[in-house]
Amino acid sequence: MMRRFLEVDVFSSGRLTGNPLAVVADADELTTEQMQRLAAWTNFSETTYLLAPTDPEADYRIRIFTPRQEYPFAGHPTIGSARAWLELGGVPRTPGRLIQECAAGLVPVRLEEDRLAFATPPRTRTGPLPDDDVARMATMLAIDPAEIVAHAWGVNGPEWRLVQLRDADAVRALRPSADRAGLHIGVVGLEAPGGECAYEVRGFGPTYEDPVTGSLNGALAQWLRERGEVPESYVVAQGSQIGRRGRVHVHDDGEHVWIGGDTIVVVDGRLAM
Repeated sequence: MMRRFLEVDVFSSGRLTGNPLAVVADADELTTEQMQRLAAWTNFSETTYLLAPTDPEADYRIRIFTPRQEYPFAGHPTIGSARAWLELGGVPRTPGRLIQECAAGLVPVRLEEDRLAFATPPRTRTGPLPDDDVARMATMLAIDPAEIVAHAWGVNGPEWRLVQLRDADAVRALRPSADRAGLHIGVVGLEAPGGECAYEVRGFGPTYEDPVTGSLNGALAQWLRERGEVPESYVVAQGSQIGRRGRVHVHDDGEHVWIGGDTIVVVDGRLAM
Protein backbone atom coordinates (compact mmCIF):
# COMPACT_ATOMS: atom_id res chain seq x y z
CA MET A 1 0.00 0.00 0.00
CA MET A 2 1.20 3.51 -0.78
CA ARG A 3 1.03 6.01 2.08
CA ARG A 4 1.94 9.69 2.24
CA PHE A 5 5.32 10.22 3.86
CA LEU A 6 6.49 13.64 5.03
CA GLU A 7 9.69 14.93 6.56
CA VAL A 8 9.20 18.07 8.62
CA ASP A 9 11.87 20.47 9.90
CA VAL A 10 10.69 21.35 13.43
CA PHE A 11 11.70 24.32 15.63
CA SER A 12 13.46 25.79 12.62
CA SER A 13 14.69 29.32 12.01
CA GLY A 14 14.92 28.66 8.28
CA ARG A 15 15.09 25.61 6.05
CA LEU A 16 17.26 22.75 7.43
CA THR A 17 18.02 24.47 10.74
CA GLY A 18 15.78 22.53 13.14
CA ASN A 19 15.08 18.89 14.05
CA PRO A 20 13.79 16.56 11.29
CA LEU A 21 10.77 14.35 11.87
CA ALA A 22 9.44 11.56 9.66
CA VAL A 23 5.63 11.29 9.53
CA VAL A 24 3.62 8.42 8.01
CA ALA A 25 -0.05 9.05 7.21
CA ASP A 26 -2.95 6.55 7.23
CA ALA A 27 -1.00 4.20 9.47
CA ASP A 28 -3.91 2.42 11.19
CA GLU A 29 -3.20 -0.90 9.48
CA LEU A 30 0.50 -0.96 10.33
CA THR A 31 1.57 -3.24 13.17
CA THR A 32 3.70 -2.08 16.09
CA GLU A 33 6.55 -4.20 14.71
CA GLN A 34 6.30 -2.49 11.31
CA MET A 35 6.29 0.93 12.93
CA GLN A 36 9.36 0.14 15.00
CA ARG A 37 11.23 -1.33 12.01
CA LEU A 38 10.56 1.75 9.88
CA ALA A 39 11.61 4.07 12.72
CA ALA A 40 14.88 2.14 12.99
CA TRP A 41 15.33 2.43 9.21
CA THR A 42 14.72 6.19 9.00
CA ASN A 43 17.10 6.55 11.97
CA PHE A 44 15.61 9.94 12.85
CA SER A 45 15.39 10.77 16.54
CA GLU A 46 11.63 10.10 16.13
CA THR A 47 9.21 8.84 13.50
CA THR A 48 5.47 9.31 14.01
CA TYR A 49 2.36 7.65 12.62
CA LEU A 50 -0.93 9.46 12.02
CA LEU A 51 -3.95 7.40 13.08
CA ALA A 52 -7.69 7.78 13.53
CA PRO A 53 -8.45 9.04 17.05
CA THR A 54 -10.09 6.80 19.64
CA ASP A 55 -11.10 9.70 21.91
CA PRO A 56 -14.07 11.72 20.61
CA GLU A 57 -12.40 14.97 21.70
CA ALA A 58 -9.27 14.35 19.60
CA ASP A 59 -8.72 15.56 16.04
CA TYR A 60 -6.15 12.86 15.31
CA ARG A 61 -3.93 10.34 17.08
CA ILE A 62 -0.21 9.63 16.82
CA ARG A 63 2.26 6.99 17.87
CA ILE A 64 5.85 8.07 18.43
CA PHE A 65 8.87 5.82 17.87
CA THR A 66 12.59 6.34 18.26
CA PRO A 67 14.86 3.89 16.43
CA ARG A 68 14.73 1.72 19.57
CA GLN A 69 11.45 2.25 21.43
CA GLU A 70 8.01 3.86 21.55
CA TYR A 71 7.42 7.04 23.57
CA PRO A 72 4.09 8.04 25.14
CA PHE A 73 4.86 11.71 24.40
CA ALA A 74 7.59 13.82 22.83
CA GLY A 75 7.69 17.49 21.90
CA HIS A 76 9.12 17.95 18.42
CA PRO A 77 7.06 14.95 17.16
CA THR A 78 3.94 16.67 18.51
CA ILE A 79 4.54 19.89 16.60
CA GLY A 80 5.82 18.15 13.47
CA SER A 81 2.87 15.74 13.40
CA ALA A 82 0.43 18.62 13.79
CA ARG A 83 2.05 20.36 10.81
CA ALA A 84 1.86 17.16 8.75
CA TRP A 85 -1.80 16.59 9.68
CA LEU A 86 -2.68 20.12 8.57
CA GLU A 87 -0.58 19.76 5.40
CA LEU A 88 -2.52 16.59 4.54
CA GLY A 89 -5.83 18.45 4.73
CA GLY A 90 -6.78 18.02 8.37
CA VAL A 91 -9.32 20.54 9.66
CA PRO A 92 -9.52 20.97 13.45
CA ARG A 93 -12.92 20.97 15.14
CA THR A 94 -12.05 24.30 16.74
CA PRO A 95 -10.33 26.85 14.46
CA GLY A 96 -6.79 27.54 15.60
CA ARG A 97 -6.78 24.70 18.14
CA LEU A 98 -5.94 21.04 17.59
CA ILE A 99 -6.35 18.18 20.05
CA GLN A 100 -3.76 15.45 19.60
CA GLU A 101 -4.24 12.02 21.13
CA CYS A 102 -1.14 10.03 22.08
CA ALA A 103 -0.26 7.38 24.65
CA ALA A 104 0.19 10.11 27.29
CA GLY A 105 -3.39 11.37 26.71
CA LEU A 106 -4.80 14.44 25.00
CA VAL A 107 -2.39 17.25 24.16
CA PRO A 108 -3.73 20.68 23.11
CA VAL A 109 -1.90 22.23 20.16
CA ARG A 110 -2.61 25.78 19.06
CA LEU A 111 -1.94 27.51 15.77
CA GLU A 112 -1.00 31.18 15.93
CA GLU A 113 -0.64 32.55 12.42
CA ASP A 114 1.73 29.85 11.09
CA ARG A 115 3.45 28.83 14.35
CA LEU A 116 2.38 25.73 16.27
CA ALA A 117 2.68 25.28 20.04
CA PHE A 118 1.73 22.47 22.41
CA ALA A 119 0.71 22.61 26.06
CA THR A 120 3.46 20.89 28.02
CA PRO A 121 2.04 17.93 29.95
CA PRO A 122 2.73 17.67 33.68
CA ARG A 123 6.01 16.08 34.65
CA THR A 124 5.59 12.60 36.08
CA ARG A 125 8.77 12.90 38.14
CA THR A 126 10.31 16.02 39.65
CA GLY A 127 12.66 16.98 42.46
CA PRO A 128 16.45 17.03 42.78
CA LEU A 129 18.58 14.25 41.35
CA PRO A 130 20.31 11.81 43.73
CA ASP A 131 23.89 12.65 44.62
CA ASP A 132 25.27 9.68 42.72
CA ASP A 133 23.37 10.80 39.59
CA VAL A 134 24.86 14.29 39.89
CA ALA A 135 28.34 12.80 40.10
CA ARG A 136 27.63 10.65 37.03
CA MET A 137 26.27 13.64 35.09
CA ALA A 138 29.43 15.61 35.85
CA THR A 139 31.62 12.74 34.66
CA MET A 140 29.63 12.32 31.44
CA LEU A 141 29.67 16.07 30.78
CA ALA A 142 33.42 16.21 31.56
CA ILE A 143 33.00 18.97 34.14
CA ASP A 144 33.63 19.43 37.84
CA PRO A 145 30.47 18.72 39.93
CA ALA A 146 30.86 22.22 41.42
CA GLU A 147 30.00 23.69 38.01
CA ILE A 148 26.44 22.36 38.32
CA VAL A 149 24.33 25.23 39.67
CA ALA A 150 21.08 23.24 40.01
CA HIS A 151 19.65 19.89 38.94
CA ALA A 152 16.30 18.08 38.82
CA TRP A 153 14.25 15.32 37.25
CA GLY A 154 12.19 16.47 34.25
CA VAL A 155 10.30 13.33 33.21
CA ASN A 156 7.37 13.93 30.84
CA GLY A 157 7.83 11.03 28.40
CA PRO A 158 11.61 10.82 27.98
CA GLU A 159 13.38 10.55 31.34
CA TRP A 160 15.25 13.85 31.27
CA ARG A 161 17.81 14.67 33.93
CA LEU A 162 18.06 18.47 34.03
CA VAL A 163 21.33 20.25 34.75
CA GLN A 164 21.88 24.02 34.98
CA LEU A 165 25.35 25.50 34.47
CA ARG A 166 26.54 29.02 35.32
CA ASP A 167 25.69 30.53 31.91
CA ALA A 168 25.09 29.86 28.22
CA ASP A 169 28.81 30.01 27.35
CA ALA A 170 29.45 27.10 29.72
CA VAL A 171 26.76 25.08 27.94
CA ARG A 172 28.23 25.81 24.50
CA ALA A 173 31.71 24.84 25.74
CA LEU A 174 30.67 21.33 26.82
CA ARG A 175 32.51 18.41 25.24
CA PRO A 176 30.75 15.41 26.83
CA SER A 177 31.86 11.80 26.67
CA ALA A 178 30.43 9.78 23.78
CA ASP A 179 28.89 7.08 25.97
CA ARG A 180 26.22 8.39 28.36
CA ALA A 181 25.08 5.03 29.73
CA GLY A 182 21.60 5.15 28.21
CA LEU A 183 20.69 8.44 29.89
CA HIS A 184 18.96 11.59 28.61
CA ILE A 185 20.64 14.74 29.94
CA GLY A 186 19.32 18.26 29.36
CA VAL A 187 21.72 21.12 30.06
CA VAL A 188 20.76 24.78 30.29
CA GLY A 189 22.60 28.05 30.83
CA LEU A 190 21.10 31.52 30.97
CA GLU A 191 22.18 34.18 28.47
CA ALA A 192 22.93 37.77 29.47
CA PRO A 193 19.77 39.93 29.40
CA GLY A 194 18.86 41.83 26.25
CA GLY A 195 19.66 39.26 23.59
CA GLU A 196 17.36 37.30 21.26
CA CYS A 197 17.34 34.18 23.46
CA ALA A 198 16.91 33.75 27.20
CA TYR A 199 19.10 30.67 27.40
CA GLU A 200 21.05 28.01 25.51
CA VAL A 201 20.03 24.35 25.72
CA ARG A 202 21.76 21.14 24.78
CA GLY A 203 20.01 17.78 24.91
CA PHE A 204 22.16 14.65 25.07
CA GLY A 205 20.74 11.21 24.39
CA PRO A 206 22.60 7.97 25.11
CA THR A 207 24.88 8.28 22.06
CA TYR A 208 23.81 11.48 20.26
CA GLU A 209 23.07 15.18 20.72
CA ASP A 210 19.48 16.12 19.87
CA PRO A 211 19.24 19.17 17.55
CA VAL A 212 16.13 20.74 19.14
CA THR A 213 13.96 19.11 21.78
CA GLY A 214 10.35 19.96 22.67
CA SER A 215 9.91 17.67 25.67
CA LEU A 216 13.19 18.85 27.21
CA ASN A 217 12.35 22.52 26.72
CA GLY A 218 8.90 21.93 28.21
CA ALA A 219 10.37 20.36 31.36
CA LEU A 220 13.05 23.06 31.57
CA ALA A 221 10.46 25.82 31.22
CA GLN A 222 8.36 24.39 34.05
CA TRP A 223 11.43 23.99 36.27
CA LEU A 224 12.91 27.43 35.53
CA ARG A 225 9.55 29.17 35.91
CA GLU A 226 9.02 27.57 39.33
CA ARG A 227 12.35 29.00 40.40
CA GLY A 228 11.74 32.47 38.93
CA GLU A 229 14.66 32.22 36.51
CA VAL A 230 12.83 33.25 33.32
CA PRO A 231 9.94 35.57 32.29
CA GLU A 232 6.50 34.47 31.07
CA SER A 233 7.56 34.54 27.40
CA TYR A 234 10.98 34.01 25.89
CA VAL A 235 12.97 32.27 23.14
CA VAL A 236 15.42 29.39 23.55
CA ALA A 237 18.40 28.49 21.34
CA GLN A 238 19.39 24.88 20.74
CA GLY A 239 21.57 23.03 18.26
CA SER A 240 24.32 25.61 17.80
CA GLN A 241 27.13 23.13 18.45
CA ILE A 242 25.96 20.62 15.83
CA GLY A 243 25.32 22.99 12.94
CA ARG A 244 21.66 23.84 13.65
CA ARG A 245 19.91 27.06 14.61
CA GLY A 246 16.87 25.83 16.46
CA ARG A 247 14.50 28.28 18.12
CA VAL A 248 11.89 27.35 20.71
CA HIS A 249 9.22 29.90 21.69
CA VAL A 250 7.97 29.54 25.27
CA HIS A 251 4.90 31.17 26.84
CA ASP A 252 3.37 30.59 30.27
CA ASP A 253 -0.28 31.73 30.24
CA GLY A 254 -0.83 30.86 33.90
CA GLU A 255 -2.53 27.55 33.07
CA HIS A 256 -0.17 25.91 30.58
CA VAL A 257 3.43 26.31 29.51
CA TRP A 258 3.27 26.44 25.71
CA ILE A 259 6.22 25.22 23.67
CA GLY A 260 6.11 26.58 20.13
CA GLY A 261 8.16 26.65 16.98
CA ASP A 262 8.21 27.15 13.26
CA THR A 263 7.90 24.14 10.95
CA ILE A 264 8.74 23.50 7.30
CA VAL A 265 7.68 20.46 5.24
CA VAL A 266 10.91 19.54 3.46
CA VAL A 267 9.93 16.18 1.91
CA ASP A 268 6.46 15.17 0.67
CA GLY A 269 6.36 11.75 -0.93
CA ARG A 270 4.89 8.26 -0.80
CA LEU A 271 5.93 5.26 1.22
CA ALA A 272 5.48 1.76 -0.19
CA MET A 273 4.59 -0.16 2.95
